[in-house]
Amino acid sequence: MTINTYLTFNGDCEAAFKFYENVFGKEIDMMSRFSDMPPDENFPVSEEEKNRIMHVSMPISNETILMGSDTGGAWADGFKQGTNFSLSINTESKAEADRMFEGLSEGGQATMPMADTFWGSYFGMLTDKFGISWMVSYDDPNRQK
Repeated sequence: MTINTYLTFNGDCEAAFKFYENVFGKEIDMMSRFSDMPPDENFPVSEEEKNRIMHVSMPISNETILMGSDTGGAWADGFKQGTNFSLSINTESKAEADRMFEGLSEGGQATMPMADTFWGSYFGMLTDKFGISWMVSYDDPNRQK
């Protein structure tokens, strides 16, 4: 299992990660925009939000990946600069992902239940009873993408 930091921005994620590239001397290895998402009536994306960053990742060491995204729409409610991070857990199995999600969400609030996603992960998000945001995922190495 690995745990990485996931940063959330309100429109300046790309600028922040370009800055972090210079600071850490590392390269962004993946950046996708909300326009790359398949249409979803449950998660509409406005024209102005389509160029925002849906996900970016940048390895900063052999064990650590700095990840991030822009927020938008309903997800922007309650956004507060400086508390805009989650801890991201990548598990070794689907069962472990479910166990971690269930344990961490006890007394807290699931904001996105565990489910298979269009990007190929089994993924969910929650806020624990202490107000810490978590992302839990499992990437099945045998799953077709």
